[in-house]
Amino acid sequence: LIVEDTEDNRQIMRDLLSNAGYSLIEAQTGEEGVTMAKAHRPDLILMDIQLPVLDGYEATRRIKADTAVAGIPIIAVTSYALSGDEAKTRAAGCDGYIAKPFSPRQLLAKVREFLP
Repeated sequence: LIVEDTEDNRQIMRDLLSNAGYSLIEAQTGEEGVTMAKAHRPDLILMDIQLPVLDGYEATRRIKADTAVAGIPIIAVTSYALSGDEAKTRAAGCDGYIAKPFSPRQLLAKVREFLP
């Protein structure tokens, strides 16, 4: 599941991951992401942090608070790349972290850490 509000970023991840053989579903808001995580139970979630309505921190907290989907790994994919931002994503419940802009190789390697 890709949770990302910017179409260009979704397109980059969609192209990269579908070409690597992964099936994808997409959400544009944190709220949609929580709903889709519960409905589809994906193997992995790529979570933007800066989202409209419900940010990625809160979306992650809601997913991790639901025992039915709490075990799904969540990787924060965010432009928040200052000192302490990775720790903040982990405190919200994210299992991994990638700063934007990312290299395709870096994103694929991080996804493969969770989906061998």
